[in-house]
Formats: sequence, structure tokens, C-alpha cells
Amino acid sequence: MTIRGVALAMSVACCAISAGAAQAQDYTPDQTAWGEPDFRGTWPIDHLNGTPLQRPEEFGDREFLTDEEYAERAGRIEAAAARYENEDSSDTMGMGHWAEMGEPNRRTSLIIDPPNGRLPEMTEEGKRRSAEMRSSWRRGQDFDWVTDFDTWDRCITRGLPASMFPFQYNNGMRIFQAPGLVALQMEMVHETRIIPTDGSPALPSQIRHWIGESRGHWEDENTLVIETTNLKPGPSATNIGTTSSPPENDTPVSEQAHVIERLTMTGPDTIDYEITYNDPVVYTQPWTAHLDWVRDDNYGIFEYACHEGNEQIPNYISASRAQRQQASAE
Repeated sequence: MTIRGVALAMSVACCAISAGAAQAQDYTPDQTAWGEPDFRGTWPIDHLNGTPLQRPEEFGDREFLTDEEYAERAGRIEAAAARYENEDSSDTMGMGHWAEMGEPNRRTSLIIDPPNGRLPEMTEEGKRRSAEMRSSWRRGQDFDWVTDFDTWDRCITRGLPASMFPFQYNNGMRIFQAPGLVALQMEMVHETRIIPTDGSPALPSQIRHWIGESRGHWEDENTLVIETTNLKPGPSATNIGTTSSPPENDTPVSEQAHVIERLTMTGPDTIDYEITYNDPVVYTQPWTAHLDWVRDDNYGIFEYACHEGNEQIPNYISASRAQRQQASAE
């Protein structure tokens, strides 16, 4: 079968799954021994690699790809996924051994609101803060000290909501539960979000964390709602691409950032995940993204061998200083 034939066949299955999920909002999951919906398991989001956070402008308000567009995406992902074997056959190592490819789907973007599927316009204060951000993702930037790097470069945190979006690797998500508590382990930067569901109050606003202060509650019989405040400015709110203007790695988080997440189990192995982010200091309006989670309890979460003080930061600084010295001598 041709790539296009495979893609069209997969698109039919994809649509059937989406339709099934839409019809399963009344699904009732199993209960834990203490009487709460049982969401425990491993829910990696690596299958969503290749789905842009922001919708390319040419799609306008269109949420799904046409058959032809879907086939093109499937072919592109298939070609990228072949890089691993191609590198093995040529006895080389490159992005094929580094980046994990996702599976094709019809979504034009993860963002579903605003209707154009793009991050809202920044406020003037947001633009000012964005211009002051520094990271290794910035092209043409000099590196002279640790303040020229962001918290992800330094292996401290990827931040929130960025941590909840797929990247090229380390996309494991694992949910643990205990009475009155949900723990969400993220493979990237080996962080775990601790989410009380027992009604305990949030910490005072003066106490801030890189991934915020989260509180959850159960809604109906199949939905976990998580509200997060007390986010500490520093990380980028989004950081899965650099093609937008400004780059998605330059989206600051303010002290007023507020996150609402809804995890709705639509079947024994599927969760509809929706996140709404509101930061009135940075954005002119809130925005919402939707991700389809699929259970894979065979997914292995490995050590994220990245720590503050590793070799990346001094290497960047040394190379940048050497480049500037060479340029000044010419």
C-alpha cells in the first residue's frame, strides 16, 4: 500500500476514535478502593509529536486537516521516523537517535481557542517581558553567564503549562493516586506534581513554585479538575517550537498566571485532556489547548539524566566567549 493509502486508512481509524471519544463523555471508570475514579496508569503523549501547538495561519479557523493534508503529514512523519534506521545503516548518529516521532492525526493545532488556534496577542507588558527572556533557543544570542539561559536549559524545570505539551523526547506521564491525593509524574525534568483532592486550601500567594500550587476535585464520575496558581515567573509558558513570532520559547509567566485543567476519562484507555491558561499580564485573553491521552502501561520512564551544573552551560559560555574573541580579533 502507498503512503497515501496507509494515511487515508489511518485517518478513518483516527476519526472513528475521535467520534468514539466524543460519544463517551458519560463513561464511568473503575473506582479506587477508597471510592474515587481510578485514573492510575501511564499516559505518554509522544504520539502527539508532529502536531503543532499553534495552527499554521493558512488553516485559518479550520481545526482538522483534509485527506490530502493528512496524507502529506503522514508521509512527513514516516520519513522522519525512518531516520533512526537510516542512521544505523550508515553507522552514524544524529536526530534520528534523538527525536521521537509521533503518529499522524487530523488536528491542525493543539490550541483550540482562540478559534484561529494560535496564542493570543501579548499585552505591551508581555512583549516587554518576552524581549528580556534568554535561552539557548534564541538565535544570535551571546552567552556569558547562567542568567543567559532559561530554567529548562539549566535542567531545573520546564515549567507549567509547558510541561504538559509534547516534545521530541521524554513524553512520559504517569498518574498515581492515594486517598485525597493525585500525583502526576512527568518524565521530562523528572518532576512530579502533587495535587491534593481533599479540599485542603492552597498555600499563601507569597509561596511560589516553578510548577505552581495545584488543587484538584472530582467532577461527575469521570473528570478530574485541577486548578493551579502561585506560579513562579522564570520558565517559558510554552516551549515546543521556535517558528512563531515571538518564538514559543519566549512566552513569560507572570505572578497572575492561572491554569485550569480537565482530565475526562472517555474509556478504559483514553483521556480527554483540556488546559486553559490565563495570564492577564502577558496575554490579552485566555487560551485553551486539547490533547488526547492514550494509555500505554508498557511505556518505560527512564532517568532524565539532566541536572543543574552539567556540562552544557559552561560549554555554551566558553564557545560563545571564544567566538566573540575571535570576531573582535579579525
